[in-house]
Amino acid sequence: MGILSSINSVFTWWHGATLNTKLFTRRKGVKVGEDAQGNSYYRTKDDSKRWVIFAGDVEATRVNPDWHGWLHRTYDETPDDKPLVHKDWEKPHQENLSGTAMAYAPAGSIRKAAAPAARSDYEAWVPE
Repeated sequence: MGILSSINSVFTWWHGATLNTKLFTRRKGVKVGEDAQGNSYYRTKDDSKRWVIFAGDVEATRVNPDWHGWLHRTYDETPDDKPLVHKDWEKPHQENLSGTAMAYAPAGSIRKAAAPAARSDYEAWVPE
């Protein structure tokens, strides 16, 4: 771990777990599982607290619904211990991409790289 990474872990939370979270996890955490994105899930020995340490950027929408249910005590068993039954019409979980370069941009958006098509039915106003 480089010096800059160490400083980031002390003062920022959006690049991963802070130093305090890492220390708490090391002292009191019991790892219960990991999801497909590499996020790790922990609980205390008495199961009074549950938390996630993200692999990469800290973004709540990266927690899939199965693990979200476990984190918020909707389910007592982890998705690894008792996988949820998914319907065939359910789409796979996708994180919220708003604010990123991969966010949805509708046709005509100023974020689209293509220039708007020339229009013959519109003439811009020009002051005299």
